[in-house]
Amino acid sequence: MPYPEAMVAPMRNDLVHVGFTELRTVADVDEALGSEQRTTMIAVNSVCGCAAGAMRPAVAMSLDNESRPDVLLTVFAGQDLDATNRAREYFTGYPPSSPSVALMKDGEIVYMLERREIEGRPASEIAASLKAAYDEHC
Repeated sequence: MPYPEAMVAPMRNDLVHVGFTELRTVADVDEALGSEQRTTMIAVNSVCGCAAGAMRPAVAMSLDNESRPDVLLTVFAGQDLDATNRAREYFTGYPPSSPSVALMKDGEIVYMLERREIEGRPASEIAASLKAAYDEHC
């Protein structure tokens, strides 16, 4: 069951504030990802502590890089259930994970950062991993 919107709005805004577009419906996801050929980051947001303390700050820090994705998108796991499930259908070969960050190029996953790679790591270390992925794929 989703949390009250007033509670999660600041968590949503952490990513929107740095340039992410929220995908809140299945139609939003299909429109954004269905034929996208540019380098695209999809952040699967979450209310959990590792999203607040590591994933969202790391993603924001990582954008301070010469190479970066062309398109920044986000879905919110546990909140926008249908949109999140649809986004995960594009993550072929990866189990559901939240938080997580997918980097797609020409409609294919080229880099995936799963929850197990976020938990227990400082945001600066995660940001460095993301920057390395951008340098390689963007």
